[in-house]
Amino acid sequence: MASEQRRAQRRQRLLEAALHLFTTLGYRQTKIVQICADAGVSTRNFYEEFTGKEQLLVTLHDLINSAALEQVRTALAKLDSPDVVTRITVLLDAFVASVTADPRLPRLNYVEAVGVSEELERQHQEWVTRWADFIESEARHAAAHGVAPDRDYRLTAIALVGAITGLLREWQAHRPPWPVADIAAEIRGVMLAAILR
Repeated sequence: MASEQRRAQRRQRLLEAALHLFTTLGYRQTKIVQICADAGVSTRNFYEEFTGKEQLLVTLHDLINSAALEQVRTALAKLDSPDVVTRITVLLDAFVASVTADPRLPRLNYVEAVGVSEELERQHQEWVTRWADFIESEARHAAAHGVAPDRDYRLTAIALVGAITGLLREWQAHRPPWPVADIAAEIRGVMLAAILR
């Protein structure tokens, strides 16, 4: 096996071990030696990939958001309908499917990654901005097709990111878990009400 391939596999094992431990033991309680043991990687190899535990968390947070945004964009690219309800349903179904495929993902993003450091808060804010930009763009699309009022949607988009985050945080924390379909339906209802009001 080529050294680059071995290194990529090591990195992936570290990411998987960190996701497991951060969402079971908790980020603050997890030690680097535990991550290395779970991944079957030496601490020397760990530091060849990451500067520390926080960089692992930052990387996971970014990967989860990037994967969700890519799924949403891919789903919308296949859609040939200007209908706002259809577009919002498709984008939300893709987003919710991505972030609920594994209950650890919203736990990492919306619980474990909160308040860890200035760098992570900066990255979190960047993602809030990206998601708000995306929602605002969809609202403007609806307005351009005459199915939503022609108004400034910036605050609406930011509020929707917060509402979606709160619902996903509740979904991963609730025992037994809320049905994913109920969470998706609630997010869809809130988004449509906010954009169409």
